[in-house]
Amino acid sequence: MTTTDKASTRDRLLDAASELFYREGVSLGVETLCRSAGVSKRSMYQLFAGKDEVLAASLARGLPEYEARLVPGAREPEATPRERILGVFEQLEKGAGDPDYLGCPYLAALVELKDPGHPASVVARGAKEWMREYFRTHAEEGGARDPELLARQLMLVFDGASARAGARIETLDGLTTATVTALLDASGTR
Repeated sequence: MTTTDKASTRDRLLDAASELFYREGVSLGVETLCRSAGVSKRSMYQLFAGKDEVLAASLARGLPEYEARLVPGAREPEATPRERILGVFEQLEKGAGDPDYLGCPYLAALVELKDPGHPASVVARGAKEWMREYFRTHAEEGGARDPELLARQLMLVFDGASARAGARIETLDGLTTATVTALLDASGTR
């Protein structure tokens, strides 16, 4: 097998893992994963020690796109800290309106795995810490009285809204931005 073939096999596995784990959950079997990717189990085990590593790698590979989708305001240097925080929730509401939206894949992995030492839990927790730090940094820049508390509150809103929208319990249409606006006002964030 050439280097190009390995990269192609790896990419197919990670593509299939991203889609299947998001849609079906992390209890998905190796056979289903390999069949969907069009690769043999032998090929998978040549690239990864097991399904846990495939899941972790697929989550890690998706992080840059996930972050870029949630914080498009980062590309707008004139945006205020308040606008940057609200922008995350505007993107969440927009994404949650997609019929294929099933919630935050990082939250889903944490909830399903329940093992903080699992390689995918480590990646997912890192994604959540990145977001909390993004909120904390902008809350501090915006003059929040307690940036850490506000960041934690914003995470509760984000994760709760993601879970409820992903489970089709709630439509977000303006709900999260109104909630976050109230939190930003109460915290003194500009």
